[in-house]
Amino acid sequence: MELLVLLLFFVVLAIASLFGWTTDSRDSADWKPSEGGRRRSRPRLL
Repeated sequence: MELLVLLLFFVVLAIASLFGWTTDSRDSADWKPSEGGRRRSRPRLL
Protein backbone atom coordinates (compact mmCIF):
# COMPACT_ATOMS: atom_id res chain seq x y z
CA MET A 1 0.00 0.00 0.00
CA GLU A 2 2.83 2.42 0.86
CA LEU A 3 4.45 1.71 -2.49
CA LEU A 4 1.22 2.57 -4.27
CA VAL A 5 0.96 5.91 -2.44
CA LEU A 6 4.57 6.73 -3.30
CA LEU A 7 4.03 5.82 -6.93
CA LEU A 8 0.87 7.93 -7.04
CA PHE A 9 2.78 10.88 -5.62
CA PHE A 10 5.42 10.64 -8.35
CA VAL A 11 2.79 10.26 -11.06
CA VAL A 12 0.97 13.38 -9.85
CA LEU A 13 4.27 15.26 -9.69
CA ALA A 14 5.18 14.19 -13.23
CA ILE A 15 1.77 15.26 -14.57
CA ALA A 16 2.05 18.63 -12.84
CA SER A 17 5.50 19.09 -14.34
CA LEU A 18 4.26 18.22 -17.82
CA PHE A 19 1.51 20.82 -17.60
CA GLY A 20 3.92 23.46 -16.24
CA TRP A 21 2.24 23.71 -12.86
CA THR A 22 5.55 23.48 -11.00
CA THR A 23 8.05 26.30 -10.61
CA ASP A 24 11.67 26.49 -9.58
CA SER A 25 11.84 29.24 -6.97
CA ARG A 26 15.54 28.87 -6.27
CA ASP A 27 17.52 31.98 -7.15
CA SER A 28 20.93 30.81 -5.85
CA ALA A 29 20.60 33.19 -2.89
CA ASP A 30 20.42 30.20 -0.59
CA TRP A 31 24.02 29.28 -1.35
CA LYS A 32 25.64 32.71 -1.08
CA PRO A 33 27.91 33.25 1.93
CA SER A 34 26.60 35.34 4.81
CA GLU A 35 27.92 36.93 7.98
CA GLY A 36 25.54 36.84 10.92
CA GLY A 37 22.57 36.19 8.68
CA ARG A 38 23.33 39.12 6.37
CA ARG A 39 24.70 38.53 2.92
CA ARG A 40 28.24 39.59 2.31
CA SER A 41 28.74 42.07 -0.47
CA ARG A 42 31.00 41.13 -3.32
CA PRO A 43 34.63 42.07 -2.91
CA ARG A 44 35.49 45.05 -5.04
CA LEU A 45 37.89 44.53 -7.87
CA LEU A 46 40.65 47.07 -8.26
